[in-house]
Amino acid sequence: MKLHIKPTLQISDIQQEFNSFYPYLKLEFYQKQSTGKPGLSVSSIMPHNRRIGDCQTAVTDGVLEVNNEMKVSDLEKKLKDSFHLNAQVFRRSGTIWLQTTITDDWTLDKQNKHGMEISRPARTPIINDEITDLDNQ
Repeated sequence: MKLHIKPTLQISDIQQEFNSFYPYLKLEFYQKQSTGKPGLSVSSIMPHNRRIGDCQTAVTDGVLEVNNEMKVSDLEKKLKDSFHLNAQVFRRSGTIWLQTTITDDWTLDKQNKHGMEISRPARTPIINDEITDLDNQ
């Protein structure tokens, strides 16, 4: 996947593009640099209707190649180093979104699959009402 980063795009445009490939992950952008510690304040997340250029510490545009084997930490680092964007990946867990700071060394594919596994409703085994006595057949 290629993420097209342009200062004139809305944050939601980048998020939707990313989310179309990784439906159980989302990118959030911050005005201030992420400390990498859990518990970043929701108030520091940039509103999704703002432009990417409003988040950048220096205006840069280009294309970021993203693949399944890329680690979360590498994606966040590339966004910072190449595009001057402070970003954090979140993984869906049921109905909530968790920061991936503890599992930043996981690949995007592994994070997404784990999000899918823990977000799907648990299956209830079907119990057959009819019990067959195999010994008497």
